[in-house]
Amino acid sequence: MPIAVLPERGVVEVAGEDRVAFLQGLVSNDVADAVPGTAVFAALLSPQGKWLADFFILAADDRLLLDCERTQAPMLAQKLSRFRLRSRVTVRDASEAFAVHVGWGGAPLPTGPGVIAAPDPRLPEAGWRALAPAPLAGAEARPEDWDRHRLALGLPEGSRDLVTEQTVLLEAGFDELHGVSWTKGCYMGQELTARTRYRGLLKRRLVPVRITGPLPAPGTPVTAGAAAGGAELGEMRSGRDGLGIAQLRLEALDGRPLQCGEARLEPCIPAWMALPERAAAG
Repeated sequence: MPIAVLPERGVVEVAGEDRVAFLQGLVSNDVADAVPGTAVFAALLSPQGKWLADFFILAADDRLLLDCERTQAPMLAQKLSRFRLRSRVTVRDASEAFAVHVGWGGAPLPTGPGVIAAPDPRLPEAGWRALAPAPLAGAEARPEDWDRHRLALGLPEGSRDLVTEQTVLLEAGFDELHGVSWTKGCYMGQELTARTRYRGLLKRRLVPVRITGPLPAPGTPVTAGAAAGGAELGEMRSGRDGLGIAQLRLEALDGRPLQCGEARLEPCIPAWMALPERAAAG
């Protein structure tokens, strides 16, 4: 029952009586669903609908706490602050006040003074997220253990797999992973997200892959077959211990051999991922 502290995660605090309405018009998911014991997975997009940051929203008293990448916390707090206008909210980088935890494999949801916890809203197998003033007792797993688990589940991890102002949410599985609300109303970047879905414009996906050979560096092109000069079909993103995430064009998922540097890649489509051909077959 592994539990790990994730030092690469930080926290942005949004407080004040307008906090829900304020975030509601900015992020991709329904902020009203973030209540004690229930987390919301969401993203902040550019006005053009491209990814800037993603996070888990956890509710605590009169605050919303955004579990985000620590390196992105100052940027996220700054960008959100620009939209405050007359909203009765405060926004700050609160990373130093919290230790971010993840638990999986049957680890019980933690409780205790100052602990704010909720199941991971993406997949049951992803376990739970928790914020606490200090590392929890029993948090003996390593961040690398969690990284290996999320790669096995095919879960993209922020800027390790998504590209700022380039990635479209549906390429990264935000629809299937419960990171987008289609009913809550307008938010920044909504138009491209909706158009991509309803017009079937998606041409590539972030896909989990099994790696045979040396781990390719992020950004290494993925080509068709081992022959030099093969058609470029995508690029490598994050990886570890023979598992990885690659951005691939949909036509690359037809069973052909894929080469990435000196390694061979085998796409492993998880049950949660809805590809166009699966939708058509269903």
